[in-house]
Amino acid sequence: MMHAKDLIRMANQIAAHFACFPRDEAVTETIGHIRDFWEPRMRRALLDHIDAGGHGLHELVLHGAEALRAEA
Repeated sequence: MMHAKDLIRMANQIAAHFACFPRDEAVTETIGHIRDFWEPRMRRALLDHIDAGGHGLHELVLHGAEALRAEA
C-alpha cells in the first residue's frame, strides 16, 4: 500500500492541474479523476487521511471529499 505522503502528493498534483477551472468544475474534475483512475484501496486511504484531518491536502480535494465518500 502507498504511504500517505504519496497519496497526498498525487491528489495535490491532480488538484493543481484543475485549479484553473471554475471552482465547482475544479472540484468535480479532481474528484472524478481520483474516482476513475485510483483503485479502491487508494481512495479509502485518502478518505482515511481526510478523516484524520487531511493535513497537506489541496482544498479542492478536501472540498470534494464528501462526493468521493458517497461513492466509496
